[in-house]
Amino acid sequence: MADLSTVDVAEQAELPPRVLEFSITGMTCAACSTRLEKVLNRQPGMQASVNLATERARVRLAEGDEAAVLAAVAKAGFTAAVVDGGTRAREKAFKAQVDRAERRQFVYAALLTLPLVAQMPFMWLGEGHDSELPRWLQLLLATPVQFWIGARFYRGAWQALRGGGANMDVLVALGTSMAWGLSAVVTVFGLTAHVYFEGGAAVITLVLLGKLLEARAKARTSEAIESLLRLQPPTARVERDGQWVELPVAALMPGDVFQVRPGENVPVDGEVLDGASQLNEAMLTGESMPVRKQPGDAVYAATANAQGVLRCRAMGVGEQTLLAGIIRLVSEAQGSKAPVQRLADQIAAIFVPVVGALAVLTFVAWWTLAGDFVPALINAVTVLVIACPCALGLATPTAIMVGTGQGAKAGILVRNAEALERAEKIGILALDKTGTLTQGAPQLVDVEVRQGSRDTVLRLAAALEQHSEHPLARAVLAAVSTVDLPSVNHFIAHPGQGIAGEVAGRALRLGSPDWLGVADEAAVLALQKQGKTVVVLSEGASVLAILAIADALRPTSVAAVARLRARGLRVVMLTGDNAATAASIAAQVGIDEFQAHILPADKAAAVNALKDGKTLVAMVGDGVNDAPALAAADVGFAIGAGSDAALEAADLTLLRNDLAGVADAIDLSIVTLRKIRQNLFFAFIYNVIGIPLAAFGLLNPVLAGAAMAMSSVSVVSNSLLLKRWRPQPGVGREVGA
Repeated sequence: MADLSTVDVAEQAELPPRVLEFSITGMTCAACSTRLEKVLNRQPGMQASVNLATERARVRLAEGDEAAVLAAVAKAGFTAAVVDGGTRAREKAFKAQVDRAERRQFVYAALLTLPLVAQMPFMWLGEGHDSELPRWLQLLLATPVQFWIGARFYRGAWQALRGGGANMDVLVALGTSMAWGLSAVVTVFGLTAHVYFEGGAAVITLVLLGKLLEARAKARTSEAIESLLRLQPPTARVERDGQWVELPVAALMPGDVFQVRPGENVPVDGEVLDGASQLNEAMLTGESMPVRKQPGDAVYAATANAQGVLRCRAMGVGEQTLLAGIIRLVSEAQGSKAPVQRLADQIAAIFVPVVGALAVLTFVAWWTLAGDFVPALINAVTVLVIACPCALGLATPTAIMVGTGQGAKAGILVRNAEALERAEKIGILALDKTGTLTQGAPQLVDVEVRQGSRDTVLRLAAALEQHSEHPLARAVLAAVSTVDLPSVNHFIAHPGQGIAGEVAGRALRLGSPDWLGVADEAAVLALQKQGKTVVVLSEGASVLAILAIADALRPTSVAAVARLRARGLRVVMLTGDNAATAASIAAQVGIDEFQAHILPADKAAAVNALKDGKTLVAMVGDGVNDAPALAAADVGFAIGAGSDAALEAADLTLLRNDLAGVADAIDLSIVTLRKIRQNLFFAFIYNVIGIPLAAFGLLNPVLAGAAMAMSSVSVVSNSLLLKRWRPQPGVGREVGA
């Protein structure tokens, strides 16, 4: 048994790091999220990022398990739960319950506070005026607001202090307690000083109102994910023993045959077996025009069937659907932190202690200079009440949430907030040609036969290419009508040059003119000048045929390149084609700079060579060959029709096969970063102006409480203005939904 335990420990030590997501409850401001992040990052083997807006923590565990995370969170004064498939529904139900309870508390607080606030205009008439409520009645009205309705602030303050930090609850509890305590002493002992019951009660009531408005605004920032979740139908019509039966979508397995009738949404990803129709895919790609579907075409979960009945085979179910991947990417992006947030986090970490020190300094200065205890105390209370770290914590994540949500609606998936921030600063954009500028579906357009017949040379070329997935290979295979091709022996692939093998006893090579020594022939040069890709079939030193393959430009490529260049971007095309073909394509789309003869293995090096240490370089591609270059770039864009490898390596994924999406993504980055900077400015300037005004006695505690309550609401509301963003209309498409 001892040996087995040793083996288990060794196996656990070798486990790769895991990334887990936790839902956090109990955070009230940026000081809370910053403190919890520090606590988690101090634990051995943990690397954490805590987001106040989403109330989530993403933890990278190099050792230990989720129990260690839960224990660390609890010790910091919060509660956590591992995020799973049912978390969102549980959170929604819990938040609805909390919202109802807080609404009731606000109503009670407002009813008790209103009589206290209503007398404030008459206080200027002097002490003991007939319109002033009896002080014992003020005490009775203010006490339940302070200690019953305001109990949440005391609990939050105690948990924060017990965890070794301080947060907004500490400021509110301390400030209102001082105002209530002074007023209670004056009332009980019958002193002649003024009472401030209305100040403490109004602050608590206004903060509750601010929290309600903030919660409602924050809920609107996550509408993008909620709208995606609502798209997938709960049930599907599945074929069982020749009969159609209704089954929960969760019960479907790959290979199941399902039916989609007119007006229904597709339940899972699949392939059309029978039928023809048009599907609205705007909810996934942002493309407003319906897409025709027929046997062999792919369909995606949540897309809407406009007409016709489709019989499909399930290919991707559960977490393997495109919809699930989009939701996962959007959730991860909304929970990530942009580098611009670092300054706000650093300030939030010391915010409450600094404000506390300023309040003490205000009290001492006023009491020393003015010689009056009451104004000194009230001004110190005002300093505590007006300071608000919430706005600092919400400035960046709320803008990121709305921005990435709007991007998802337009078919732009952002991997993380850092990528979104970098996209704004791109100076050089490298473009792959095939599948990015072009349709990615090359066709054989010219065949010049030197020896034998056209059918013979095409069969030999197709035999060499029959096991390849390269776009050029598919073009050759598509030109051969028969599927009965001879086998190939001794097959050898020469990356970036061509292929060789033995077909029907003949040693053949198929590849670039350079490799086969005919690059300078007039026929080859003429075809290349037309923008066609030329491959040569040879047997030994004899050329059997010259094949020209053309890949049509995407209809939007010319306008997209013009739009990118209008932004001041230096656009560079990278292609494995020869210089003549590359020059022709570049001229057609309006690109002045290109690099030809770039082998797949050298694309990443070409991207790195474009970097000068000052300008950020982006790469746009769609194929497996582009994945290393996408990873090497400062920002990688993957065209949606591309391979899984390209999508995994990219920072931003464009679901629509349209280069215009790159310009849209850059626009989205610019407007989102603009909102973040506006929010941070508002948060900083609010505290920079408000705290000195309070310290100099120029603010009433009630006005300070109202200002504090509204500060975070204004930041979130400003972020919500991003919902007005739409991708720019372009050639061949309309504005995304």
